[in-house]
Amino acid sequence: MTDETTKIKLEDLGYDEFFDSKYRSSGLEGLSIGRVVAEHKEAYRVKSPNGEYLAKITGKQIFKAVKRADYPAVGDWVAISELDGKKAVIRHILPRKTILKKKYSDKQDAQVIAANIDTAFIVEAMDRDYNLNRLERYLVLTNEAGIEPVIVLNKTDLIPEIELDQRIKEIKNRFGEIDVLRTSAVENRGLDELTNRISKGKTYCFLGSSGVGKSSLINKLLKKNAIETREISGSTGKGRHTTTTREMYFLESGGIVIDNPGTREVGITEAGTGIEHVFDEIISLSQKCKYVDCAHVREPGCAVLQALREGKLDKAKYENYIKLRKENEFYEMTDADKKKKERRFGKFLKKAIDQLKELES
Repeated sequence: MTDETTKIKLEDLGYDEFFDSKYRSSGLEGLSIGRVVAEHKEAYRVKSPNGEYLAKITGKQIFKAVKRADYPAVGDWVAISELDGKKAVIRHILPRKTILKKKYSDKQDAQVIAANIDTAFIVEAMDRDYNLNRLERYLVLTNEAGIEPVIVLNKTDLIPEIELDQRIKEIKNRFGEIDVLRTSAVENRGLDELTNRISKGKTYCFLGSSGVGKSSLINKLLKKNAIETREISGSTGKGRHTTTTREMYFLESGGIVIDNPGTREVGITEAGTGIEHVFDEIISLSQKCKYVDCAHVREPGCAVLQALREGKLDKAKYENYIKLRKENEFYEMTDADKKKKERRFGKFLKKAIDQLKELES
């Protein structure tokens, strides 16, 4: 451990009044407080004013967990028992201020990306990765989580300035007055603007597909090559992804950033509010539909379809809205079915126990 590690304060890790009030009201006095800075298989790295620990959760926590969100995630504040050899046991996860999660298409349970994030930098590279529909998915996720989104258009050295301006115009037309930053880690473009968006004690995560340059941008912010990156592939023009785990880094300015593995899928989960926020134009139009439960697909008197026919509504935005809403409805339906099945099993188990007691009496 470095001297710097032993001198840090909880505030340097992002601790504030919100988490302090949760700690004091949870009866956790006597346990140390730390933050999960990395997640490994069956173990976590937790940082506290006393140092950095390799920590595991208790068997009781594993037994009580029913979904992935019940386990610690990078960004979580946890109460720990410190052991010898820089090891620790996680006793409790403090309530989260925000939680960012996504869903894989073939799994019902959601994957937790990170917790207690203030701002998400959604990174798109100016090559084959650029995709407005994918951006829209990330915006739904961040809005549902209550996290401020900022779009970062990276690798701007790969396209002419006029084309870059056109893409920014497309983004503004599609998403309104959202913040958009232009960066190039290769040519050190836009790094001052990115740095100025990061405040002391606040937590930021970088989201995006593999090879968009998230790790390279974080290395620039850290002013050192803390994260391994690889050269651009000559055949595809993309960086080859090397980040395999989520990890938290601390900037000299006091800002806190999280690097995430790239993702091919951006499945949404429990995102009703996020969809309404991102697609507020469509939600507003739906108030004028003939039927209250209008699905906006083929119903007569649908104001959304009317706006689409008249060219007042962007076709790509409409199609993405329908797709995301169906994904969300499917997730909620299957989740409800699972709960219904669990209730039936609980009743069956109670009945079996009662019958067993009758036989024993």
